[in-house]
Amino acid sequence: MWKPEHRRAASRHDLRYPSDLTDAEWALVAPLIPPARHGGRPRDVNVREVLNAIFYVLSTGCQWKALPKDLPPKSTAHYYFMLWDWDRTLEHIHHALYVAAREQAGREASPTAAIIDSQSAKAAQKGALRLIRRALTRERRSPGASATSSSIRSASC
Repeated sequence: MWKPEHRRAASRHDLRYPSDLTDAEWALVAPLIPPARHGGRPRDVNVREVLNAIFYVLSTGCQWKALPKDLPPKSTAHYYFMLWDWDRTLEHIHHALYVAAREQAGREASPTAAIIDSQSAKAAQKGALRLIRRALTRERRSPGASATSSSIRSASC
């Protein structure tokens, strides 16, 4: 149940955008950001603002080109989004913030029970990663193809 102290703790009124990181969240997430690569120019982008831009797009659902002008350029934000998605930095950030939010709410870090209905399972399967989705879905074949012709074709190869 929401109590006044919970509402104060969850309040994001003092932030520029509701999706921006608070100082406490940034302190939790900053060590998870990989350092700049060695060699070349030093990183001159504010990584916290890049993360704020990524969270803005994810929370509002807007297009990258619709980022507000006070956030980093869309190309910079999208580059870091793709890079951190590839190296799983975003997964680590999500997990750290998830655990912190559960502990702040007075719950255990990981849930002890889960309920999955058939609708959720279907939705999860459709939204799975490409490699998993490819393995789970059957290959579509033309109505004219038969099992006999495909087995003969594969046996002759």
